[in-house]
Amino acid sequence: MGMDEKYPAGNPGMPLIPPRRGLSPGRFLLAVAYLVVIGFIYCFFQQNPNHPLHSHTAHHHAAQHPSAPETVIKMVEPSVKRGLVPLEAHIMSKCPDAKDCLRDLVLPVMQKTLDKVNFTLSFIGRPTEHDDGVACKHGAEECLGNIIELCAQSLYPDPKTYLGFVMCLTKDYRHIPQRGLIEDCALEHAIDFDKLNECATKDDGAYGMGMLRSSVRRTSAAGVTKSCTVRLNEEIYCVRDNGQWKECPHGSSVNDLVIAIEKLYHRRA
Repeated sequence: MGMDEKYPAGNPGMPLIPPRRGLSPGRFLLAVAYLVVIGFIYCFFQQNPNHPLHSHTAHHHAAQHPSAPETVIKMVEPSVKRGLVPLEAHIMSKCPDAKDCLRDLVLPVMQKTLDKVNFTLSFIGRPTEHDDGVACKHGAEECLGNIIELCAQSLYPDPKTYLGFVMCLTKDYRHIPQRGLIEDCALEHAIDFDKLNECATKDDGAYGMGMLRSSVRRTSAAGVTKSCTVRLNEEIYCVRDNGQWKECPHGSSVNDLVIAIEKLYHRRA
């Protein structure tokens, strides 16, 4: 699922999360109109102010913490572990291709090569520089889902934990970011829901948004536009797009990727 399908030029209805305090009256009305369209979400957040997703809708005019994005950028950069092979998946949380990619390739490969790779999960979107937000193809809900998954990755860096949680959400991607789904998946994978909540709401939401902006910028710098794109050793290895594997010169099977990882790992040893 590619970025070229996401953001037609001059689209005034692009979801921007979160707008800054200096929002013009015209853009404010657009933001309000968007909230009306997803009124059931808005009402839920008003009644549940501590919900992990609340800050990205109810706090449209919250001031951004000036130092949060810089702090987050340092945190979300994948750690360099000597001898391990860089493996990365770039996804959108509400994308069906991400579900297929994680289920059929990434997770089975991780089960076989966990001790040989340095895995990173990154997200696809577009930074909106005029308001310090991010635009996501599937709207505000996807941005919120991305932030929740980034919080899980930050709080529980062991891929066995956070990838299991992400896969649990992705199996039911249409319902991301509903609270019940997040709570169920957190419980199933021994993740503290309250910690996710704290991460997503920290600094009036600026902390989570900073993580998402860092992640989508990393994706953009890598030249990735489609969900799901798998990169191996900093190069595109394979793409899952519109229900098909594409751009996979070395093969799209689990065994193909495992062999490629093994070769790179032994070269580094």
